[in-house]
Amino acid sequence: MNKYFGLTLFVILGLGALAQKKQLSLSDAVLQQNRAFRDEQCNAITWIPGTDSYVYVSNNYQIMYQASVKRTEPEQLFTIQEVNTILGSQLYNFFGFSFKSTDELIVNEGNNYYLLNLKSKTGSKLVSVVEGGAGAEYEMTTGSVAYTLENNLWIVNSKGEKIAVTSNTDKNIVSGQTFARSEFGITDGIFWSGKGSYLAFYQKDETNVKEYPLVDITKVPAELMNIKYPMAGQGSEKPKVGIYSVSAGKSVFISPKGAADSYLTNLSWTPDEKFVLIAEVNREQNHMWLNQYDAKTGAFVKTVLEEQNEKWVEPEHPAFFPMANSNNFVWISEKNGFNNLYYYTLDGALIKQLTANKFVVKEILQSINKGKEIVFAATGTSPLNTLFYAVDLNGKQRCLTLEEGTHGIAINESGTYIIDQYSSHSVPGKVELKTITGKITKTLAVSKNKLAEVQIGTADIGQIKAEDGSVLYTRLIKPSNFDPNKKYPVMVYVYGGPHAQLITNSWLDGANLWMYWMAEQGYLVFTLDNRGSGERGFAFESQIHRQLGVVEIKDQMKGIDYLRSLAYVDTSRFAVHGWSFGGFMTTSLMLKQAETFKVGVAGGPVTDWKYYEVMYGERYMDRPEENAKGYEEASLFSHASKLKGDLLLIHGTVDDVVVPQHNDALIKKFIDLGIQVDFFHYPMHKHNVLGKDRVHLMQKVLEYIIEHNK
Repeated sequence: MNKYFGLTLFVILGLGALAQKKQLSLSDAVLQQNRAFRDEQCNAITWIPGTDSYVYVSNNYQIMYQASVKRTEPEQLFTIQEVNTILGSQLYNFFGFSFKSTDELIVNEGNNYYLLNLKSKTGSKLVSVVEGGAGAEYEMTTGSVAYTLENNLWIVNSKGEKIAVTSNTDKNIVSGQTFARSEFGITDGIFWSGKGSYLAFYQKDETNVKEYPLVDITKVPAELMNIKYPMAGQGSEKPKVGIYSVSAGKSVFISPKGAADSYLTNLSWTPDEKFVLIAEVNREQNHMWLNQYDAKTGAFVKTVLEEQNEKWVEPEHPAFFPMANSNNFVWISEKNGFNNLYYYTLDGALIKQLTANKFVVKEILQSINKGKEIVFAATGTSPLNTLFYAVDLNGKQRCLTLEEGTHGIAINESGTYIIDQYSSHSVPGKVELKTITGKITKTLAVSKNKLAEVQIGTADIGQIKAEDGSVLYTRLIKPSNFDPNKKYPVMVYVYGGPHAQLITNSWLDGANLWMYWMAEQGYLVFTLDNRGSGERGFAFESQIHRQLGVVEIKDQMKGIDYLRSLAYVDTSRFAVHGWSFGGFMTTSLMLKQAETFKVGVAGGPVTDWKYYEVMYGERYMDRPEENAKGYEEASLFSHASKLKGDLLLIHGTVDDVVVPQHNDALIKKFIDLGIQVDFFHYPMHKHNVLGKDRVHLMQKVLEYIIEHNK
């Protein structure tokens, strides 16, 4: 066992008498965690191509600095005001820049792109996207920008000429936007080839997807805002991939080899621009084919590899090509239980399984050493870590970040140096320049504990066992004046769903600062990552298949059993709060464990999985007609009559992820049963309540718990 987790560890957030410390306000806890209380960082670290120098920006993103391996004392390059004077721009900060050459940066201000010369300190506007254009993707070689306008795809080239790639008048045909509601790791709908000769893009036919009504109350009178929302078991999107040839000025299209509503995911270009690889997944999501297509004609070439699993197959990473002059590629697969790296030829021959780790590979960062080594992020020695490793094409692996914690790194072009930025349970933040072997050359920044002068409590990180023997990680936050001889009420904060991990080996252990505020009100705040949550491998995560809310609740109740074993817990005063899947879990616990929980606050909860989207819902629950028993058991309507405690339900009125029907239908069920519940909605907020309104939200949540958990 890793010694880090062999002991209960404490975050000591400050020294000295509590009376001398500043009280933490709820507003500061919500709004300032990533501002005033954020650790000192070297933001947006980027190595300058062909050199051992790098740039980074200040904590407030207003100043850009330059330093090098030999000269680590930074030199100020620009303030944002100086750049605006040079470019005639109105940049607010140094977000979104990239190097075109050793001396030239591409910076963008909304839909305006500029060239900024670091040496001469001159610059000019390159190209602009029309007002209303969205999803813009700049192509570095040609200087063209692809973007969407309403449902069509356009290019504006370096001469300022606008080219219509698609011109569909049917609004159901949408080009260039994300597909499958951003599942399968899909975050873009536009994909330039390596040299900009081609533009691949998603096109989806939403004709069979029903519209869901949302209301815009900012208009007089209010206006209907219909969105396309594919619910489980109903009509879904029909995808294609278009490939536009810049020189020919026309597109060819690729359709699924299987059913029309299969998923075309994880698109990648071969380095020679001749082929496109697409991972096709059937709607049942239990079979994946990695297919090769000809870029000129769109013709299917062959299936390079395929995978099946009776539960699900979920590719989330496109093929990675480590060498610019080779079409051999690395594929991430969890077919052996954990994400690992496999090296293939384009013919589908396995050259080498590069890693066989019993921990999760999170993503590939880049290749180094002329493509002979691949650098990747992984959990490594503990599921709570994010560490970086390098593996060569013979499978020899080494760890680049030796300190346990949560790391982010940037590697120079020659692969000889890294800048490592990390934090951990006991380290607020540190930035170090290291050789690729891990030797520290220079400490660039050490963050002080910005909460040292704030009256704030401690966090214990622990482990308990699930009924199948799996390790479950826990976090227990205590008030600063904790007295083990007293009895404390507990607020359980829960998510519990796929891909999420609430407890990490980072500063504050993944907790929100408002949890520490809640602890100062005389509470213990408890969190447990149950089976089904992320970064633990397929066996741990897939036990939820066809039965959402079953093993998750069993594990959460194991956490309650642990809390009951503590002499300082008031076992008559358990509260629970969560959002989204956590809202589903909160309400499920209030209903299925009604004798345990006195009060709950559920935000944006899924109340019946038949109301949720096809891509996510059918992966975990199959279609409603295929799993009627599972859907009925998971439905909160089936258990609504069991409610005993006080329940507050919250929803954004224009939530396009967990649509308002979830809460509305559950409230109707409670009314039918004659059961009183509380409800609060946030007008014109989507799935999350953000900005200054989030202070109002957290005040609503926490004061409700305090008031009703007496």
